[in-house]
Amino acid sequence: MPMRPCWVEIRTRTLEENFRFLASLAAPHAELLAIVKCNAYGHSLAICAPAVAGAGANWLGVTSVEEGIAARALCPKARILVIGGLFPGQAAAAIQFQLTPVVWELWQLDDLRAAARDCGAPPESLPVHLEIDTGMSRQGASLDQLAAVLTRFGPSSPLRLEAVMTHLFAADEADGQVTRDQFAWLDEVLNRISSAGLFAEWLNVGNSAALLAGQAPTIADLAARHGMRALLRPGLALYGLAPEFDPPYSSSEPPSLHGARAALQPVLSWKASVVGVRSIPAGATVGYNGTFVATEPMRVALVSAGYGDGLDRALGNRFSLLVRGQRAPIVGRISMDQTVLDVTEIPGVQAGDEVTILGSQSGDTGNETITAFDHAAATNTIPWEVFTRIAPRVGRIQA
Repeated sequence: MPMRPCWVEIRTRTLEENFRFLASLAAPHAELLAIVKCNAYGHSLAICAPAVAGAGANWLGVTSVEEGIAARALCPKARILVIGGLFPGQAAAAIQFQLTPVVWELWQLDDLRAAARDCGAPPESLPVHLEIDTGMSRQGASLDQLAAVLTRFGPSSPLRLEAVMTHLFAADEADGQVTRDQFAWLDEVLNRISSAGLFAEWLNVGNSAALLAGQAPTIADLAARHGMRALLRPGLALYGLAPEFDPPYSSSEPPSLHGARAALQPVLSWKASVVGVRSIPAGATVGYNGTFVATEPMRVALVSAGYGDGLDRALGNRFSLLVRGQRAPIVGRISMDQTVLDVTEIPGVQAGDEVTILGSQSGDTGNETITAFDHAAATNTIPWEVFTRIAPRVGRIQA
């Protein structure tokens, strides 16, 4: 049966090319962990995880144990990092499905040790990544907690400290001072870990902004001082968008960032269809509460997408979608399942015409593009949210 025409197209070849480009930026300094959490930023874990694994990603990053189990079914050989950590009762499943948890709470470590011993795991056989809070105050062990956390490791423990990680929460700030402070903080933490007689193979640090700003060599140098290797975690860039920096770089923009803006290509396009077209007279109202009133005769098109699909309701009367390669303004409030466009100035629009909500479209007058940054600017949010709020009912298809 044909489905309601509101769908997302995922270009896996583009995703693969983006990963290879990012890996070239990291090389030879660091390896990459591909972030596929939150259903691959709304792009579809089922489509994207196998694609990046096929492109050479040895590591995948997911939010939860549940998402990790799904990723394991898709990618049997990948290393899968559960970035959001464990919740009570999940340790046994993490071990069963060979997931690598991020840890920072004592109870997480104790749950893992108990579950590992229950299944007869030998000493130092269960790898974990210890997150350190270096100023974000979100998750991660503090310096005050570190000594107690490190007592859970050792020759008799089934846990193995495979990596130390943190989140560079201001890597998109152009002056880089916060990031430099975090590196100094990490250096102190790694010294304390060494003093405790422990060793971690990986320093798991750095997001898309850090990679594109050319931080891979700095992270690798810090890792090398402690006998470690660097692991960076690109997310947004993997899906084709270079993060915006604050304030924006001018003539001093790092070459890696400049090159990325040209090389990275969006992976996702979001589309719907024209349901029907009607003519309305001057004075007619459009949508709930009549927030749009026609000042002259118009042609309007009904589109099969609304806020129930993730099209932000705030875009009503202030944004455009693409029809026949041209921008068609949204008129009236966006409904749960439908949106109305002004197509008065676009000849020939008819039922069945493709509407591009996010992506590029060609027409008789040329090409037009709507980006996730455009959506974000119009709704005072960020591209990450634009992608992840596309509803599950919107089918994802490989293109």
